[in-house]
Amino acid sequence: MVSPDASGLDRPLPGGIGLSHISAYDWQAADGVCGGSPHLHLVCTEAYVVTGGRGAVQTLSPDGYRDTPLEAGSLAWFEPGTVHRMVQGEDLRITVLMQNSGLPEAGDAVFTFPPEYLADPEKYAAAAALPAPAGPEAEAAARRRRDLAVEGYLPLREALAAGDAEPLRAFQRAAAALVRPRVAAWRELWRTGALAAAERTGAQLDALEKGDADGYLSASTTHTSTPTRHGGLGMCGRREEYGIEGATVPR
Repeated sequence: MVSPDASGLDRPLPGGIGLSHISAYDWQAADGVCGGSPHLHLVCTEAYVVTGGRGAVQTLSPDGYRDTPLEAGSLAWFEPGTVHRMVQGEDLRITVLMQNSGLPEAGDAVFTFPPEYLADPEKYAAAAALPAPAGPEAEAAARRRRDLAVEGYLPLREALAAGDAEPLRAFQRAAAALVRPRVAAWRELWRTGALAAAERTGAQLDALEKGDADGYLSASTTHTSTPTRHGGLGMCGRREEYGIEGATVPR
């Protein structure tokens, strides 16, 4: 177990989470809805804390399709395997809390592209990639991949609304197969992030139990930060991101 004052990240955010702020895309999709790219996560739970505006989140899971309204003060979170699509209403702004900092950026998030893309890792990677962090060309590519994700998402939603969960399960299986080669690398990110943060708590409990808490308590301090990247093109919308050395796992 790590010592109370050391871990893979020396000043992690609580629980080794990732943090970003998102303004939902206002691009209209084929079904007339404005919003982000439907996707799921394989091992990360994601939470939306709504800080302004209004909108909704559409979710697909084996227990059905839901369209959940969002407004300032709303909190919603999605377990691994739940397809979610952020929907813009009016100036929807969200703070995202992401389990396992670094894993979504390492491929834990999978778009709902049509099946032929999920079956071909190179084709999927080409469709998911952006040519640059920002700029008109990157924005056009982000919109194209959003539209492609919606193209694959709508049949899943239609089937689920009709009571047929098999297309969603097939997508989940294809997504799991697509990312399987990355699991070893993800495990290292998890060990240096969320696991190390949890082990630090265990070490602190051990120190408290032994009456030897002075070491880590005497090293306590406060950390502050501001977003280190503005206007990023995320899956759901435009992102304000925190890349804090020692607190978040690098991309």
